[in-house]
Formats: sequence, structure tokens, C-alpha cells
Amino acid sequence: MTLPKSFFDRPVAEVARDLIGVTLLVEGIGGPMVEVEAYDQADPASHSFKGPTLRNGAMFGPPGHAYVYKIYGIHWCLNFVCQPGSAVLVRALEPRHGLELMQERRGGLGERQLCSGPGKLCQALGVDIGHNGLPLDALPFELLPASESQDVATGPRIGITKGVETPWRFVRRGSPFLSKPLS
Repeated sequence: MTLPKSFFDRPVAEVARDLIGVTLLVEGIGGPMVEVEAYDQADPASHSFKGPTLRNGAMFGPPGHAYVYKIYGIHWCLNFVCQPGSAVLVRALEPRHGLELMQERRGGLGERQLCSGPGKLCQALGVDIGHNGLPLDALPFELLPASESQDVATGPRIGITKGVETPWRFVRRGSPFLSKPLS
């Protein structure tokens, strides 16, 4: 059973921690999330910091929807909207479902390189702007609860220059599928 929208109607850091180990599937392709980052409206690193825009409008919509944007004009990034103005960026997952299609989409790379970064993950799962604003509790998305408790570690977020002191990067400790080792 997929996670309900109510799962996301909580403070973003709580949601982010609880997403580690949850299986993300997009049209049946994906695996357990091993790395996420939290962002909220009071956070200067967040897209929502300066209020709603055309680009970030989904972040101000109801909890339990996708927020998809392009970074550096190249890579799509998938976020899960929590309370208004907050979202969790999905940075990495352990590829388990649909490996052949993920490898095809990623040019034949090995398992560790398929979903070890937000842009790689979106390419492997086929996520693009067409997924922006879609509900997470309906197809093409499925979010399946973790089958066991997770050993979660926290640390600084990656690739930001503001709000760097906020330790809102959550990872499955020891996972070989992270975008970067936890420092």
C-alpha cells in the first residue's frame, strides 16, 4: 500500500528522515530511497524562500505531490511536497526494480551509478516536468513503506551556499548508493 498524502503533512525534516528505506517506484521502476534532503520556506537554500513563483508553485500546493524542476538547465530533480513551502529532494535510491530499463536510460552504467544523484535518479526513473504537481499516492508513483527500521545518519546538504549549517541531509548509513559519502 502506497503512503497516504497525510504522511507528508508534517514538518519536512521529520518526513525526510522517515523516507529513508521507503521504496519509490515510477511506473514500476525504482527502489528504496537511501538519500534525501529537506528544505522549507524559512531556509535560504530553498526554492520557496522568496515565496511562490511559476517555477516553484507546486511547493505551495497540497502535501503529497511532486515538485519537479530542472537544475543547471540540464537535469530534472524530484521533490516531495510536505507542508506549504517545504519539500524533500530525493537524491539517491538503491536500484531494485526495472534495472534493465534504468541501465538503458542511463547508457548501460552499473548499479551504483544509476540513481546516485538527483539528476541521475530522474533520468533512470524517467521523471521530467510532466510529473510536476502529480499526486504521490496515485500512479505513476508508488511509495511503499520500508520493510524494516533504517539506520539513518544526518549531515550537511550538498551543492548549496546558503543554509549550509542546517544538517538536513538524511542517508541510510553505509549505503553504497549515495551520491556522495556523508562527511
